[in-house]
Amino acid sequence: MSARKVILIAVCALICQTEGAMAASEEPPADRKTGWDSFRVPIKTLGGLQFWTDIHFFHDWRIQQNVFTGHCRLLDGKNYRHAWGTFSDCLSRLEEIRRERRLPPMSGKAVVLVHGIVRSAKSMMAMREPFEKAGYHVFSFGYPSTQIKIEEAADLLHRAVSSLEGIEEINFVVHSMGGLVVRAMLAKHKDKRIRRIVMLGVPNLGAHMADRLKGLSLYRAVFGPAGQQLVTDPDGLIAKLPAPNCEFAIIAGVRGTEDGYNPLIPGDDDGTVAVSSTRLPGAADFMTVCCLHSFLMYSSEAIDASVRFIQTGCLRASGQRCPIPKKEESSRGENAPAAKAIEPMQSARSAAKDQRDEQRESDRKGTSSGERP
Repeated sequence: MSARKVILIAVCALICQTEGAMAASEEPPADRKTGWDSFRVPIKTLGGLQFWTDIHFFHDWRIQQNVFTGHCRLLDGKNYRHAWGTFSDCLSRLEEIRRERRLPPMSGKAVVLVHGIVRSAKSMMAMREPFEKAGYHVFSFGYPSTQIKIEEAADLLHRAVSSLEGIEEINFVVHSMGGLVVRAMLAKHKDKRIRRIVMLGVPNLGAHMADRLKGLSLYRAVFGPAGQQLVTDPDGLIAKLPAPNCEFAIIAGVRGTEDGYNPLIPGDDDGTVAVSSTRLPGAADFMTVCCLHSFLMYSSEAIDASVRFIQTGCLRASGQRCPIPKKEESSRGENAPAAKAIEPMQSARSAAKDQRDEQRESDRKGTSSGERP
């Protein structure tokens, strides 16, 4: 393994350790909690994002649970803590705030954002404003991705989604491992309100880099138990997850070359996940954007396409879809040439380019003839 990869993993480990120290420092001693709580003074949280899970949502308010201690805290939309203790304590305080501020019940449509491993809910925030402008309630689900298994995160996500009382329609936009968490949730829990999902760089068929790094102690320390589940093992968790039973689309990051960004990954890739690994049979639409894995959720092209699919069921403004057939042969590791997965991707890119060329030609003719919109 190159020195650059070692440094990258070490930096991730330092981030996790720092968050842990911050999480520990923000909780007052047990014998002082009652006294502090009697003042009910909102306190800004200090971090510890890899140690908290969102388990209850109400508008901008949320209740989080600590993965180690099990105690909870109530946060507002600006991350100020208004209560801590048991879940019942926090829920009771939220009900009081709801009455005091006359907060209305929730209703309408929602988009739930789910981040990937070694990330936090903040990494998905670029998606919030575009969806809010489109008329959706947006909830960014945070979970300790480096501390628990994918199945555990799925159960916690289900608990948070179940708290969305009054919401009639629920959609998901997910990045990387976040897509596997949603797939694991849907395999076990049902919710008739779930309509559409957009997957950004999700290793739906496993991650080749996880195959290479899973045995390293540093990798295990940084990525935790879920990191061991990201492999392409045909007997592993990912291989057993069914495709979502709702409409879903996939956006993959590419370099646009046959060998991609990472020479350790077969075919084109986003530096972390192979394009072939993102292609889950049954997808209603598929497209690629020239972008690295960690920045897919910040890509304006990916954001626009995500909003469009959640609204209309199509990623492209032209309305043209590039679905992945349910019977498409899965390519895992070296069992199938990467070219089989690249060919549909190139067809999708070619179709999109033809649409853009046609639009430019139409605009040019309209301008030259003096037409006005």
